Amino acid sequence: MDNAVMRPALIIRKAQEQDISGIAAIYDAILAEEEAGRRSVGWQRGVYPTEHTARAALRAGDLYVMEAEGRIVASCRINRHQEDSYAGFQWQHPARDEEVMVLHTLTVAPWAEGRGHAKAFVRFYEDHAAQNGYPCLRMDTNARNTAARSMYHKLGYAERGIVPTTFNGITGVMLVGLEKRISDPPPDGAAP
Repeated sequence: MDNAVMRPALIIRKAQEQDISGIAAIYDAILAEEEAGRRSVGWQRGVYPTEHTARAALRAGDLYVMEAEGRIVASCRINRHQEDSYAGFQWQHPARDEEVMVLHTLTVAPWAEGRGHAKAFVRFYEDHAAQNGYPCLRMDTNARNTAARSMYHKLGYAERGIVPTTFNGITGVMLVGLEKRISDPPPDGAAP
């Protein structure tokens, strides 16, 4: 027998109603870490994210989960919605709205960190965008979330500014805009 290490298969899929409690548990665990001073993401309990955040994304049909060994270990929302604050960023890659895909609220359960789940989810997002003809990827994070900023930088995302805003009900947020182009834009007038 060789010394190969068996890793459980990760499944990334659209979320279902029965996943909401697992997603909410991840939000709660991250908020508890924030409240204990062990992490700085800039979220606030009871404001954002909440179970309502996950339910709204589920209703919209753009909530995804990552499952390992039958347990939800990560979640995110992938859609084309650019927050109003995005108008304040200096995007390097001008793009029509129909060319942009956005990643929102990427979470990894504290008990599942350090296993590459966040990177795997970002790769899924990139593949999903490419397969659906979206050449420009955008996302945001709180300036306080230095761990996310560092990871996104390593994955090739460039910061395009920081704007002060009220974000998802949280006041005083310094929102960082991030961008990456995964393919050349289509010829003028052609659909992506």
